Amino acid sequence: MSADQRKRSVTIAGHRTSVSLEDAFWQALAEIAAARGLPVAKLIAEIDAGRGDSGLSSALRVFVLNEIRRPSGD
Repeated sequence: MSADQRKRSVTIAGHRTSVSLEDAFWQALAEIAAARGLPVAKLIAEIDAGRGDSGLSSALRVFVLNEIRRPSGD
């Protein structure tokens, strides 16, 4: 897997913004969103709504990390 960052535009609360993440994180977000039956943009919006003061890219990385650390079945 590439460690290169990819910038993608997403719409959050009606505003377009760009997010830079490594390919592995984009893939993980897509997998998590699919498992939840959500579009990736909706998942990102949910993460954004609860991120507090952290940057969006950091919040997305931490979310993915927390999801892979979660025991199966939770």
